[in-house]
Amino acid sequence: MKLRHLALVAILTIGPVTGALAQTSADSTAIVATALDYIEGWYEGNAERMERALHPDLAKRIVRETESGSSLGHMTAEMLVGAVQRGGGRNTPGDRVQKDVTILDIYEGTASVKIVAGDWIDYLHVARWNGEWKIINVLWALKPR
Repeated sequence: MKLRHLALVAILTIGPVTGALAQTSADSTAIVATALDYIEGWYEGNAERMERALHPDLAKRIVRETESGSSLGHMTAEMLVGAVQRGGGRNTPGDRVQKDVTILDIYEGTASVKIVAGDWIDYLHVARWNGEWKIINVLWALKPR
């Protein structure tokens, strides 16, 4: 009985450990660096950092509630880089600059990341693309005032 119980515990333990091996500390570091290139690039008005973080086919979306119902705002990588070239968040007061990055999950070559910024929250889908971590999708929401 004890041997059977130990075997079951070993099988249950091996499952999660095996999945965790897909994530390395180098991946975690690179994912955070990508997220910081994105958010710090915004605050610095640094289009090079922003562009480095994004996949060219990025889709950044926000759901807005209006009197007539929900609407979907959409930005492409080109639009976002353009906004940064025009200054981005460079004029954000220092006390409003927030860039808290949390990796929510990593599996193989994909990850979900949350960024809490000064006035909004971003949920990023990040993927390993040609050996580099790139932001593929962003779903974001404004914080309540």
